[in-house]
Amino acid sequence: MLAITKASFRSIFRSPSAVVFSFGFPLIFIMVFGFIGGGGGGPVFKIAFDEGNDTHNALYDSLIASKSIKVMVYPTAAQLETDLNKGKIAGVVKIEKNPVAGAKPDYILRFRSTTASSDKIPQFLTLADNISQKVNNAILGIRPAYAAYVPRPDDIKHVTEYKMIDFILPGQLGFSLLSAGIFGVAFLFFNLRQTMVLKRFFATPINRRNIVFGEAISRVLFQMITAIVILLIGHFVFGFTLIHGALTLVELLILSFLGLVVFMGMGFVVSGLAKSESSIPPLANLITLPQFLLSGTFFSIDVFPGWLQPFCRILPLTYLNEAMRKVAFEGAHLYECWKQLGVLAIWGVIAYSLAVKVFRWE
Repeated sequence: MLAITKASFRSIFRSPSAVVFSFGFPLIFIMVFGFIGGGGGGPVFKIAFDEGNDTHNALYDSLIASKSIKVMVYPTAAQLETDLNKGKIAGVVKIEKNPVAGAKPDYILRFRSTTASSDKIPQFLTLADNISQKVNNAILGIRPAYAAYVPRPDDIKHVTEYKMIDFILPGQLGFSLLSAGIFGVAFLFFNLRQTMVLKRFFATPINRRNIVFGEAISRVLFQMITAIVILLIGHFVFGFTLIHGALTLVELLILSFLGLVVFMGMGFVVSGLAKSESSIPPLANLITLPQFLLSGTFFSIDVFPGWLQPFCRILPLTYLNEAMRKVAFEGAHLYECWKQLGVLAIWGVIAYSLAVKVFRWE
């Protein structure tokens, strides 16, 4: 019994799949969801400061120092407005000196937001009011004296509601394409090679390109049907936004096709590298799992620490998800997603170049 125990124990540690599934994946999940949790301590509100914001006052310093506030910096006003309209930030803060000389309060806090952040607005204003009162008490001992929030009628802009399904569905569709392209192709071509079917094909006058394209086209057609079903159910059942209707649906299907082609190239690489059928899942998961967790499938990659975000931004699924969300909700067209399409094209060239090198007939 002891000998069997020792032998079994050794065999487990010699199995890559056993090690990865038993140790690697649980640790990755713990790390990822640990980052999301952020260690507790209540909600953290993302805000941006207006360009004309007064930074030489105690209220500004107190807002910056608050652990419940994360200040976002945007390179362009257009990017700020996009995130504001989608509810990615609570709003835009502007602190200005009271224009009436000698009047109280000394500083006025302005807050601009949209209906996309309707759930965050009251909470943030309560937080800002508490911070303002602490500043007032610390400086003058009375309130309101130093700073106060003054609302304006046009501070809250009405926009198209950015629902959870508008974020989740593109990520799920992207991951479905990733899984189908890698797992489907890898298992299919490995089995064809293992059963000597590819070798028999090689001995016939059939062109190898026809073999590959034949199998690829059948998979593409199946996944396109799947994509149509997912998008239509998402739109009619859950209210997924198709900003330009049928045109947006067509552009999303084109993106799905391009993404699937890239991911199938990765599947060819896995099938060529696999030495046995049992080695396919570990190899495939090394490609799919990081993208599933780090490419914005369930949540924005902004929740991850700064050192991890550059890695997130080189993954192909990240750019497919971004392109789908831009087209579906923001109304962008394919030519406006040139950056995302360019990165996918680079990944496609890399994948098929490797696939050619590792392809084997038997």
